[in-house]
Amino acid sequence: MNSPRFAPAGLLLRYAGHRAVFDGGPGAEPPAGPLDAWLVTDEQAELRSALRRSAAERGVAIRAGDLDLGGARVRCHPVVHTSHPAYGYRIEARDVAAVWAPEFWEFPAWAAGADLMFAEAAAWNRPIRFRGGVGGHADVHAVAEDAVRHGVRRLVYAHIGRPSIRAIDAGLKPPAGEWGVEGRTYVV
Repeated sequence: MNSPRFAPAGLLLRYAGHRAVFDGGPGAEPPAGPLDAWLVTDEQAELRSALRRSAAERGVAIRAGDLDLGGARVRCHPVVHTSHPAYGYRIEARDVAAVWAPEFWEFPAWAAGADLMFAEAAAWNRPIRFRGGVGGHADVHAVAEDAVRHGVRRLVYAHIGRPSIRAIDAGLKPPAGEWGVEGRTYVV
């Protein structure tokens, strides 16, 4: 998403000498080094051309799908978001699970019980509905409530849109979870 303040939401997964990127884009490219994969949540996203170029420079192609990384299993799951297919990812290794789901209209039930979830935060206290009623963005308040109800242990908001930026500027805090911080390392 093009944000007036933040680089596009992205995640670099490092596990047992492997590296995989999720989303990202201009200003949120992974550090130098080999990549096993570059996975995306929306193959038709507005940043797809920039992502394709960055991935090609690293010798990989962007795609949505499953991935196995030396003991870490990455599973691609559909999310309700827009009129075309969109996805999130559940990453499991040993006895922990992390979820990358930065865009959705409905909270993904497959995220239940995650130790760490990176989630939607484009909207603050009311959802953003797309034209024609074809999905949209859940709001932070609903995401927080759903994450608590689904037993998510740590919730990090990764896709921070203008309504949420206004809430941050006003000093408001999410009812559960925390704002993602660019460049921060999250360990599970």
